[in-house]
Amino acid sequence: MSRGPDDLAARVREAALLEGDFVLSSGKRSSFYVDKYLFSTEPALLRDIAAALAGTLPPGVDRLAGVELGAVPLVVATALQTGLPYVIVRKAVKEYGGSAGEAVEGVVERGERVVLLEDVVSTGTQAIKAARELDTLGVEVVKVVAVLDRREEPGGELGEFSFQSLLRMDELRVGKRD
Repeated sequence: MSRGPDDLAARVREAALLEGDFVLSSGKRSSFYVDKYLFSTEPALLRDIAAALAGTLPPGVDRLAGVELGAVPLVVATALQTGLPYVIVRKAVKEYGGSAGEAVEGVVERGERVVLLEDVVSTGTQAIKAARELDTLGVEVVKVVAVLDRREEPGGELGEFSFQSLLRMDELRVGKRD
């Protein structure tokens, strides 16, 4: 059953918000941390997140993409919801196997319109890097969509890419309990 954004925020907060002393990927310290694996490994919550992500897709999208490792469950679940094919963008080029030297796993065609899915955006560095990698393959990254925008100044752009998130930190009501 798909639910509203307030309910989704409450469910993500309940499943994945940890309080304590944490060092973020940016190197900054924080009194809270949103553990993406805690919301992406709960099937009912993942299904509802995927439905919400599917609802953000503009018309004419040919393919989804997700950054390894955290966005993989999100892109798979959203692909299952929409029927759209997907690719996985590696953080580092694979040095072995049939796709050695490739930064993208799966098939992507020049000229395709792609939406890149991400889990939590703190600085956006990995998402921007992945979107730029897709650009080098001749695809149009029409939008980057994250489950959670944790940036200090959330907004509609992520580097040169259009950006949207399902949730912002203020919607998780950090430090507040129902």
